[in-house]
Amino acid sequence: MKYGLPLNFPDWLRRNEHLLQPPVGNQQVWKDADFIVTVVGGPNQRTDFHDDPFEEFFYQFKGNAAILIAAEGHFERVPLKEGDIFLLPAHARHSPQRPERDSRCFVIERSRPPEIVDGFEWYCSRCGALVYRAEVQLASIVNDLPRIFAEFYALPPDRRRCAACGQVHPGRDWQAWHREAAGKIRPAGLT
Repeated sequence: MKYGLPLNFPDWLRRNEHLLQPPVGNQQVWKDADFIVTVVGGPNQRTDFHDDPFEEFFYQFKGNAAILIAAEGHFERVPLKEGDIFLLPAHARHSPQRPERDSRCFVIERSRPPEIVDGFEWYCSRCGALVYRAEVQLASIVNDLPRIFAEFYALPPDRRRCAACGQVHPGRDWQAWHREAAGKIRPAGLT
């Protein structure tokens, strides 16, 4: 079995700093490994929720962030303060929020076997109902996510309309979605 040499992480960060920018801000550390190891940079504030078929490990090593969890018609905010680690259960619908410029998080996920798909979902900011779901055989977080987001944003308003209450998802306008959803977001653990 062949192993690479140890990686100097601060040096890797310096060399890849320019890649840790919006819209997604992810950069994968190793390619073709059993783990998907990425560093995620801020700022970004998303409106999609990821349905990962496996657990995800987060280490917020610089700045602060939060993870929104979609749960039974409302949203919960899990704060990630600098130095925090967090293990997210499989299939927990989550939306990482990184409003701070230059925040950094180390995320570890499992590589997906060919028969396993990831889901990306968008929820109604008014009632919390599912508006749209896209499924993908995730090959590259760095390359696949922008394409999936762009496909949703390009949908006409009638395809982004909530079937439960009629609210139109604002698509790319994350500020409008977060403003509208503010009353439905609770601190984690208060369900």
